[in-house]
Amino acid sequence: MNRRAFLIGAGGAAVLAGSGAVAWRSSIGSMADYDAYARRLRAPLAAQPQPQVRELIRYATLAANSHNTQPWRFRVEGNAMDLMPDYGRRTSVVDPDDHHLFVSLGCAAENLAIAAAAAGRPGEVEVTPSGVRVLLSTAPGRPDPLFDAIPKRQSTRADYDGRPVSAADLAMLERAAAMPGVRVILVTERARIGRIRDLVVAGNHAQMADPAFLRELKHWLRFNPRSAAATGDGLFSAVSGNPVLPTVLGGPALDLFFTAQGEGDRYARQIDSSAGLAIFVGERADREHWMRVGRACQRFALTATSLGLKHAFVNQPVEVAGLRGALAALIGEPGRRPDLVMRFGHGPTLPFSPRRPVDAVLA
Repeated sequence: MNRRAFLIGAGGAAVLAGSGAVAWRSSIGSMADYDAYARRLRAPLAAQPQPQVRELIRYATLAANSHNTQPWRFRVEGNAMDLMPDYGRRTSVVDPDDHHLFVSLGCAAENLAIAAAAAGRPGEVEVTPSGVRVLLSTAPGRPDPLFDAIPKRQSTRADYDGRPVSAADLAMLERAAAMPGVRVILVTERARIGRIRDLVVAGNHAQMADPAFLRELKHWLRFNPRSAAATGDGLFSAVSGNPVLPTVLGGPALDLFFTAQGEGDRYARQIDSSAGLAIFVGERADREHWMRVGRACQRFALTATSLGLKHAFVNQPVEVAGLRGALAALIGEPGRRPDLVMRFGHGPTLPFSPRRPVDAVLA
């Protein structure tokens, strides 16, 4: 679920200085227009006793997912809704075994289940090796803080303020993530956070040395609000608090100023500013458990949002296979494959990431 960003330093200004203000605004679009687009995506469910299935799907698509590729398809047959992988949106370099893809399906399934229950369409969730099926029924809707958190949740890739999270809130986060077949380990001791931080930085350096990784990352980057809203997917630079650029300049600027050292320093700083880390581990390394991990992760993220906390993924130690064993040992799970690493704490609100329209995700 790793969402990368890049920093444009002072040298970047020189590259861009020749652009006129009018042409610049025309090429990047307006953040005000983008914010209006994002608000529409996250509008409350239609005010009716039982919202249409399309509205439930819209809420499902607000789930966390790797590189914001949104690798899912929804098929509706009567009261049954199937969530299926969209292999055309896989990231084969960072995620060669489709681990993140199936975790993303689990995140979306949990959003769907929470929204359906709150809106009077509760459903049984069946996780299979090939996807998720939700069988909707009819019952009185019920208030749920996780439902309220769905349109507010975001992966906040910024510095946090370093404040600790209370023991009561940590316990609530741990309970929320309870899912059969999944363990969540919360790390708040600074020394152990520092050791995991070092693995994140090592993983970042390994990925940055891989030209195929950089090509895949660049494919999913959206450098300005116009591009982000037009595609409805990808990693929009403003979501990470970074400058917006015309698309034609984004790639060359990335090549010039995106460095392993700079990214490593940024990840280290952001982890050090966090209150803690949550590491998710499935009992088995198979697709069914990866989707269960996604469901647990989404519940954790929504609970964090309801408590006023921020979160972001720092998944390099699970994406770089050679680092998984060291991470597993650090969290007391030797021999297992860690699935996700998420930092959490108190931080700012940034622009929301784009999403594709419901029509684009229907099978």
